[in-house]
Amino acid sequence: MDVAQVLDAADTHPWGSAEHAYGSAADVPGLLRALAGADAEAAAEALSGLYGCLLHQGTVYAATAEAVPYLARLAAAGCRTAELLGLLGGIAESEDEHGVARGACRAAVAAQSPLLLPLLSDADPGVRSAAAWAAGHTAAPREVLPALRERWAAEPAAAVRAELLDALVRLDPVGGAGAALAALGPAQPPRVRVVAVLACLDAGLPWTAAHHETLLSLLPAGELVAGRFDAERAEPLRYAVGALLERGTADGREAAFALLEAGLRTPQPGVRTEALWAARHACLLSRSAPARLVPALPPLLDEPSSARDALSVLELLPHHAAPAVPALAALAAGEAEREGAGDDELADRALAVLAVADPERAAPLLARDLAGRPRALDAAAGFRAPDGAPPFPFTPELLDAVRARLAAPGSDLHRNEPLQLARLLTGWGERAAAALPELRAALSRFPRAVPGALAAVCPERKREKVAGELRDAVAMGPAEGRLVAARALYGMTGETGPLLDALAAELADGVTAGVEVRCAEAARTAGELGPDAAELVPALRAALGGPAAPGKARTAPRLEADAEVAVALWRITGEAGEAVRVLDGVLARAAEEPWFRWTGVRAARAAALLGPAGRPLRPRLERLLADPDRGQAPAAALALLACAPDGVDRTAVADAVLAAAEEGADPETALEALAALADGDTGVPAGERLRRLASLAERDRRVRRWGAEHGIVRADERFRERARAVAAAVAGLSSCPLPAGGCPEGDGFPAGGAGTGRGDP
Repeated sequence: MDVAQVLDAADTHPWGSAEHAYGSAADVPGLLRALAGADAEAAAEALSGLYGCLLHQGTVYAATAEAVPYLARLAAAGCRTAELLGLLGGIAESEDEHGVARGACRAAVAAQSPLLLPLLSDADPGVRSAAAWAAGHTAAPREVLPALRERWAAEPAAAVRAELLDALVRLDPVGGAGAALAALGPAQPPRVRVVAVLACLDAGLPWTAAHHETLLSLLPAGELVAGRFDAERAEPLRYAVGALLERGTADGREAAFALLEAGLRTPQPGVRTEALWAARHACLLSRSAPARLVPALPPLLDEPSSARDALSVLELLPHHAAPAVPALAALAAGEAEREGAGDDELADRALAVLAVADPERAAPLLARDLAGRPRALDAAAGFRAPDGAPPFPFTPELLDAVRARLAAPGSDLHRNEPLQLARLLTGWGERAAAALPELRAALSRFPRAVPGALAAVCPERKREKVAGELRDAVAMGPAEGRLVAARALYGMTGETGPLLDALAAELADGVTAGVEVRCAEAARTAGELGPDAAELVPALRAALGGPAAPGKARTAPRLEADAEVAVALWRITGEAGEAVRVLDGVLARAAEEPWFRWTGVRAARAAALLGPAGRPLRPRLERLLADPDRGQAPAAALALLACAPDGVDRTAVADAVLAAAEEGADPETALEALAALADGDTGVPAGERLRRLASLAERDRRVRRWGAEHGIVRADERFRERARAVAAAVAGLSSCPLPAGGCPEGDGFPAGGAGTGRGDP
C-alpha cells in the first residue's frame, strides 16, 4: 500500500467517534496528510501534533489505538519511517491508558508486526533501531522474538545491536539473559556492553563483580546511550543504582553504594558528575543512602568541576549535611579557590544548605550579603522547613540587614523577598521591634507580606497605633492585602468586624474564574470563626460555583473552593444538608476524571469534618475507597470512619489504606486512617497488617517518592516517625508484638501483602 492509499483510507475512517487528548479525533487525517506532505516544517509540526494528541505526556487514548494501523502503514510505505516507529514504540510502551481498554494500544501495535518486522532489515540503521525499539514493546514474544533473534545474529551496527539486545530481554527475560551476559565482554562495542549491563538488571540476574567492573569501566556512559529511544535509561549509572536499590535487599544496597563510592572517588570529572547524579537519585529512593554517601561529598565541594553537582545532592539533605558543614561554610564565605562566573550562585546554594545544617554558623554569613543570597534567605525564612521548626537565629546584624532590605525600593527586591523578610521577622517576634518603622512604611507596598510581621513584632506600647494602621489597610488598602491585614488585626485585638468585611469582599471576588484559591482561603477563615460569621452565610452561598456553563467543565480549583464553602456553611450554621449536597456534587465530579484525584482527596477530607452528619456521603466515599489507583482510598477511609463508622468493613479499610501507603499514594493520610482504626477495640489491623505497617516504617525504600524533590526526604522522615508511633500504638492495642527489629528489609511483606513501594508518577 502506498502513501496515497493510506491517506485515502484514513480520510474515510470515522474519527469523530473517537477521542484523543484534546477531544474529538477528527483532526487526525489532517495531521497524517501534513506528515506525509512535502513541506518539511509542516510535517515536523504534524509529527509533534500526533505525539501531543495520541501519546500526550505518555498517555494513550481510544483514538490512539485507531490511529496505529495508519501510522504503521505510513512507516512501511517509507513515510518518515524511523520517526513513526519511534511513536509506535512509545504507544506500545505506555501503561497510562485513558478511555481505552487496558492493553488495547499495545495490542494494536503488536497487530502491525507483519508490517514492522521487515523493517528490522532496512538499509538505514536508524530505521532498524527504531523497528527493534517498537517490536520490543509489543509484548508479543511468539510473533516477534524469532525476527529479533535472527537480526541479532546478523546485525553489524552497534547502535542497532544495543536496541535489539534490549528488546530481546524485554520480551524474553530468561532467554535474553544469556545474550546479555555474553555481551558484557570487551569483544562487544561499548554501546552494546552498557546496554548489556542494564539488560542483566532488567532480567533479574544476580549482580556480580563482572557487572560492577564492566559498568565502571564504561563511565562516563552518557554518550554511549545518546540517541536511544529509551529515555528511562539515558543515565546508565543512575538507572543501575536505582534498579539495585529497588531490589530491596542488603546485597542490592551494597552493590549500589559500592558503584557510587567508586564513581565519587574517581579523578575523572565526567565520571564524578554521573556518580553525583546517581547519588542524588539514590538519596531520593533509599533511607540509608544519606548516611552512606554524605561523608564522600565534602572534598567534592572544593572541586570546581564537582561543586555544583555535589550541592545538588546536599540540597536534598540539609538535615544530614553535618559532615559537610566546614566545606559548606568555606564555599558560602567565598573562601574556596574558584574560577569563572557563577561563584555567587554556588555560595548562595551552599549557604542555603548551611542555614539548615548549622544555622548559627550561617546567620553572620547571611547578614553579610542578604541581597545576594536569595536561596539562603528562603531557607532561613523557613519556607522549606517542617511545621513547628524553630525560627532562624536572631542576631542584631541580621536584623539590620533585614531592615535595610525592607527600606530598599520594591524594584530592587527579589520576587519573594518581601514574604521571606516578613517571615524572618515574624519568627523573631518582639526581638525585631526595631524593624517596626520599616514595616509600617512597607505596609502599602507589600500588602500581603507585611501585616502578619507587623503584628508579630509590635510591642505592647505600640499596639493601638499599629492596630489603627491595620484597620486603615483593611478599609482602604490594596484589595489583595485586605484579608491578610484583617487577620493580623484579629490576631492582635480579636476584632471581628473588619475581618468579616474583608471576608465578604473576598467571597464576592471568588466567583470570578482565576481567584478560586482566594475564595477557598476566605471560606476556610470564615469556617474557623464558626457562628460568629453568621452574617457571611449569604455571601458563602453566592460564592458556590453552581453548574458549569454550556461547553465548559468545572475546574479543580472551583470544585475545591466549593468544598471549603460547604464546610464553612456547616461550621457556621450547624446544618449539614447544604454541605452534604455540595460535597456530594464535588465528589461525583472528582470521580469522573483521573486528573481530579486530589480534588476528590480534599473533598473526602472535608467530608470527614462533618462527622456523623456526613453519613449520606457514604456511597460516594465507598466508591473512592475502591479507587484502582489507590490515591483517594486513604482520605475516603478517614471520611468513612468519621461519617459512618458502623457497618464499615474495618479489615477491608485497613487493607486498602495499607496498599495505598505501600504504593506511596497519600501515605500520610493512610497513617491517619490506621490510627483512627486503632482507636476502637475491634478491627485493629493486627498480624499480617501490623507487619506491613512495621515494614513501612523500617524498610529502606522510601515511602514518599513524589512531590517537590527538596521536600521528599524530610517528608519521608516525618512519615517514618509517624508510622513507628502508629505501629507501636496498634501493637499495644492488639496485643500483637511488633516483629523484632521491625519488618525484615526486602520484601518481607507476608503473603498477600506485598507492596511496590512505588510513588505517583
